[in-house]
Amino acid sequence: TMDLWSRGEEHSLIKIVAPAKEAGMATLRAEDNIWNYLPKVDRVMKVPAAMMSGNWMGSHFTNNDLVRSSRFADDFDAKITQRPEKEGEGTWVIECIPKENAPVVWGKVIITVSEKYRVGESITYWDEDGVLVRTMTFSDVQMIDGKPVPMKMKMVPADEPNEYTEIVYEKLRFEVDLPDSVFTLQSIRQR
Repeated sequence: TMDLWSRGEEHSLIKIVAPAKEAGMATLRAEDNIWNYLPKVDRVMKVPAAMMSGNWMGSHFTNNDLVRSSRFADDFDAKITQRPEKEGEGTWVIECIPKENAPVVWGKVIITVSEKYRVGESITYWDEDGVLVRTMTFSDVQMIDGKPVPMKMKMVPADEPNEYTEIVYEKLRFEVDLPDSVFTLQSIRQR
């Protein structure tokens, strides 16, 4: 169980609440930087660039997933390869190819978007040889503050199809005024 605060696409703070042995662990993202806090040793560690492809907190999400999402448009050229045949039904398919010299590990990324809700249904990540590496799906779309939001995200590695990491939002609020102090190295240690 986690608590998460975010402001825009540049700042987020995630704190582990349960299980008890993990409680207090935290991850702070401030622009392109990520820090992890380990309460058992009372230590804040910056995640180095070489570890950005590593798993975040033992999940199938990577540290890079936390940082690079806001840079997606900068790093990829996108084109629509499929449009819905009928308004309000079907999906949009968007193929994203990395720009030359973009600092990404993917050969391509394919995004499907629901025409009905205009939110993502899935994202597939492919290596440079055209081999599927992982798939993220979105489900349980609910209206939160007048916005359609998928309340479940599931990441499945292609080489381990029986494994997955699923994130389920139990409660969400938008337009919350958060002070700058939430996204500081000092706040990462507070429970």
